[in-house]
Amino acid sequence: VITSINFLEENGAYDNVDYVSYDVLGDVVCGGPAMPIREKTTQEIYIPMSGEMMALYAANNIAKGILKYAHAGGVRLGGLICNERQ
Repeated sequence: VITSINFLEENGAYDNVDYVSYDVLGDVVCGGPAMPIREKTTQEIYIPMSGEMMALYAANNIAKGILKYAHAGGVRLGGLICNERQ
């Protein structure tokens, strides 16, 4: 994830954008997935999730990571997006 983000930054992919979407594992919030939060390139994070137990677990881990870096990076949890099955 870190290498990908560095590549995109070097090639101007983040210049003048309104939003960026990442697909990360929710069970590990350290390392690569936390980089946009630590680097202060993120202002608000929305977590899409289903109502299934592992999705709730992953969303909770991501929310904990956001809370950990919220004050230093100025990021906040914008909300949860429900993506349930029928």
